[in-house]
Amino acid sequence: MYLNMINDELKRIYGEKVYRIALNGGMTCPNRDGKIDTRGCIFCSAGGSGDFAEDYRCDITTQIESGKLRIQSKAPKCKKFIAYFQAYTNTYASTDYLRKIFTEAIQHPDVVILSIATRPDCLPPEVLDLLEELNQIKPVWVELGMQTVKEDSAQFIRRGYCLDVYDQAVQALKERDIKVITHIILGLPGETKEDMYASIRHVASQHVYGVKLQLLHILEHTDLADYYRAHPFPVFTLEDYIETVAHCVELLPRDITIHRLTGDGPKKILIEPKWSGNKRMVLNTMHKYLREHEVEQGKWE
Repeated sequence: MYLNMINDELKRIYGEKVYRIALNGGMTCPNRDGKIDTRGCIFCSAGGSGDFAEDYRCDITTQIESGKLRIQSKAPKCKKFIAYFQAYTNTYASTDYLRKIFTEAIQHPDVVILSIATRPDCLPPEVLDLLEELNQIKPVWVELGMQTVKEDSAQFIRRGYCLDVYDQAVQALKERDIKVITHIILGLPGETKEDMYASIRHVASQHVYGVKLQLLHILEHTDLADYYRAHPFPVFTLEDYIETVAHCVELLPRDITIHRLTGDGPKKILIEPKWSGNKRMVLNTMHKYLREHEVEQGKWE
């Protein structure tokens, strides 16, 4: 079995496990403030996909120290961290503000990587220049939520930009030697397995640095939850999801790092799939399947 997992790569580079601290820069999103829409993406929770992030009311250093303490309570020996700006759209602010918070994060002595989750339509030239500058200090990753290549699905989830906007953002970041990590959602309503595999193939063709595979979660207080109650649609079983992930992995080139094979929504607001609330069981079952079936990343290159 071969999987190019990010944890293994970071251990090779830094000599130990590197832990991620989810930060909140206090930003919003053009899909929420009226520039594109006011409702957000259909699946997005009130926390802007940053439900596990630190408190935005605290400065960045305080957030990092709080995150460190939380992680070290379970892994006392950890010393190296990724500063991950997760909640909402983390380049949707003035360049001066972004410079302030990103510099504070990247200059923290225990931070080895700065990772920024954003939208591909929120990367103007001045922000790209800033990211290029920061990338000279420590590695900068940019995480883009492409989610799907199917246009009907993109409109349904209210993504708010065309696929070529994603493609152009990837190229602009790669020209500045900034690593790109792409998010793909598996299980969107109306998508077939082939639709999902088409998204994988497209990301593979872009030669990004990494991929996050995300199981679709139906969460309380989202428009997706309302839609699901009015128009129930099939959700993955654990077994079917694992088989789908296995084929996705086989479609990914071996040089693309895998940053996530699933995800866990907050249990208090998770509607479906309920089995996803037991993250340890899911990951153990998934890795057992991948080993037993000798899944090889890049099998279909």
